[in-house]
Amino acid sequence: MTTDQGWESRFDRFLEPFLEAWRFKTRRKWAPLYLRGLLLPGERKSIEPLAGRVAPGHEQELRHFVSESDWDDAAVEAVLWEKVDAMVGGDESFLIIDDTALPKKGEDSVGVAHQYCGALGKQANCQSLVSFTLAKDDVPMPLSLPLYLPEAWAADAERRSKVGVPGHVVFREKWRIALDEVKRLMKAGVRFRTVLADAGYGICGELRNELSSLGLLWAVGVLPNQRAYPSHATTRMPRPRRGGKPRKHAVATHVDRKACDIIEALGASAFRTVKWRDGTKGPLRARFAACRARLTDGEKAAHGKGLPGDEVWLVCEQRSDERRYYVTNHPADASLRDLAFAIKARWSCEQVHQQLKEELGLDHFEGRSWRGLHHHALLTMVAFAFLQKERLNENKAAA
Repeated sequence: MTTDQGWESRFDRFLEPFLEAWRFKTRRKWAPLYLRGLLLPGERKSIEPLAGRVAPGHEQELRHFVSESDWDDAAVEAVLWEKVDAMVGGDESFLIIDDTALPKKGEDSVGVAHQYCGALGKQANCQSLVSFTLAKDDVPMPLSLPLYLPEAWAADAERRSKVGVPGHVVFREKWRIALDEVKRLMKAGVRFRTVLADAGYGICGELRNELSSLGLLWAVGVLPNQRAYPSHATTRMPRPRRGGKPRKHAVATHVDRKACDIIEALGASAFRTVKWRDGTKGPLRARFAACRARLTDGEKAAHGKGLPGDEVWLVCEQRSDERRYYVTNHPADASLRDLAFAIKARWSCEQVHQQLKEELGLDHFEGRSWRGLHHHALLTMVAFAFLQKERLNENKAAA
């Protein structure tokens, strides 16, 4: 938080359009206090210590505001998106899709399941939020943090009822949550051209194809065993069997191979050192190789095998003795630096997750309800937007 004593008056001005979205007098009273509690220093940002800092004796009112009050999330979200878009939206902007996990003890909080927890680096009890970050010029801003509701939760009427999961919420794979949110952001007028994601999303051919159909560029991680055809591969109808029925399914003209084998066949000389930007400790560089290919996400052949899809870039990043693989639908004339720049822009979402947790207490919420978790997450994003606006203004003043 800035040490400038004038921050509170600037915060009040920043918050004015949000207060219109909260509408009722009581919500307009408690929302600024809750947000101030998130912004002010303090090790814990759960209700009790937060209330002690900004509204002593009013813990129950703050708890009711965040966990029970039925305010319109979409109206508040719309104001947030408009502000974020004004700061970092545009054709040069990246929309970054990722997960962030909130470790939890017990199993009563909404969506808690034994699943991979990035915060702990292992399988553990946690809630998993699908995160959406808009970034431009190394300035990331969070937009949305919907909860992934595991299938067992979605099918359990008793557990849903206890934590207030809305009736319209059904089980959706994370990639479907991601696709629906991309469409919602586009409909709301949030401006971005390129979507980035790690291999957890990048391995899904349906997501890649849907993003392409929306007219978006994308650069996503894939696993080393991702299958791909040469860029010149096509399909053909096989010759009919002698005396048999005509064949119904096309076949590929070439054999598909693993991404790691395709890159290995290029040889060590294919790797070039690429600088994608200057960091605080000097130029950021790594070794990359890339070639054109067609993934196995075209039409299905016999036995369900994927035929060659659209031509894309297959990219490999060499990190000492480790290689990471990506695919992107950037144009065929894109430079290796352009590809590296897009791929590496994804890491700014990690900065967002860290600051939302360490500075604003995203993972400090102790309630169990669907409404409370999403309200708290939205409020942390509003607080983050104010902090980022302050930082941008400070940088302009120092320039």
